[in-house]
Amino acid sequence: MESILKWVEEKFMPPMAALANQRHLRAIRDGIVGTLPLIIVGSFFLIIASPPVKSWADAVAPYAGQILIPFRLSVGLMALYATYGIGYSLAKSYDIDPVSGGLLSLAAFIMTNIPQNIKDLGWTLPMGNLGGAGLFVAILMAFFAVEVQRFLYQKNIKITMPEGVPESVARSFEALIPAAVIMIVVWVVRVMLGFDIQKFIMTVFSPLVTAGDTLIGVLVPILLITLLWSAGIHGVSVVGTMARPIWMTLLDANTQAAAAGAAILPHIAPEPFFQWFVWIGGSGATLSLVILMLFSKSKYLRNLGRVAILPGICNINEPVIFGAPIMLNPILAIPFIVGPIVTGIISYLAMYFNLVARPYILAPWTLPAPIGAYLTTGGDWRAIVLCLINIIITGIIYYPFFKAYERQMLAEEESDVQEEV
Repeated sequence: MESILKWVEEKFMPPMAALANQRHLRAIRDGIVGTLPLIIVGSFFLIIASPPVKSWADAVAPYAGQILIPFRLSVGLMALYATYGIGYSLAKSYDIDPVSGGLLSLAAFIMTNIPQNIKDLGWTLPMGNLGGAGLFVAILMAFFAVEVQRFLYQKNIKITMPEGVPESVARSFEALIPAAVIMIVVWVVRVMLGFDIQKFIMTVFSPLVTAGDTLIGVLVPILLITLLWSAGIHGVSVVGTMARPIWMTLLDANTQAAAAGAAILPHIAPEPFFQWFVWIGGSGATLSLVILMLFSKSKYLRNLGRVAILPGICNINEPVIFGAPIMLNPILAIPFIVGPIVTGIISYLAMYFNLVARPYILAPWTLPAPIGAYLTTGGDWRAIVLCLINIIITGIIYYPFFKAYERQMLAEEESDVQEEV
């Protein structure tokens, strides 16, 4: 294990660290993460419209359409919100006016969707590609818009207003030429040439979405995230940035299916799958390790367990990762990697065979795991049972390695006491 950690630290960690700081990936992360408050709140309207208790469901059924409006205008428009956030973040990284970057990105994305003239309604914009299904197009349109804006600014192709003009007005005129170029290019491609950008991009990325919902697609990010954390890099920040568009696309498909009343949802592994059934207590499923620490014979580990238990219940595990430490620790790194892989397999199979409902609600990630598991599956009590089983399983996996590390810590503590005497 020491040789593996050495390889991760020397060969794997440097390119991953560079990847984590790449401006376009940071923009994706910031833009999508920025939409989470809207998605979380909107998801709860889906629970209200389809409560887990039949008598409640029957009572709210006549009002379900009205209750779901906030859901459709939040989760159903996640790509729209993400486009602005991605464009804003990317423009800001280039020291370009971020508001203009966000708005130009938004305009480019909207123009990939052709409005329809419906009798008695007038011109309407179909919402099918404005949610998770349009997320990949949102990312590419934000990149396109901001890069065009940056290129034109670098070539000084912009309208510069004289001094004394209010800054907001000057910024608007500076963005005038980039706006014209971006809108004309997208209009020519989408309308004049009839090239369906949304359909093409979804065809290109559909293998990734499909692969992300397989068992291998579940295990690969788990392995990468735990390996990176073991080397001291925030694994979710690196891997999650690349995988989150896939996870959110899967989540959107599940929420839409749930809103339509589907008995079995189409996908197993959107992001809540990892949050509530794999990362119990944080990356590496460290809640069971913290519970073991509470009863440790080592004074240091016992005190650390007391400090880390409340954050651990809320899925915050930096205290134990850096305090135990798990980072660059060959003893604890093994269960840190193996535990989530085992529970990932168990949880995937449980949902594959429909023993547990599949996740479709994005619950706040700081909730205790059993509560989050219950909410994310729309109130399936079996999700609580699976979550508790996973906590026990990871505890069993951690136990022998924890005891070995405890013996090492006890020897060090006794040595320190003897030195003091």
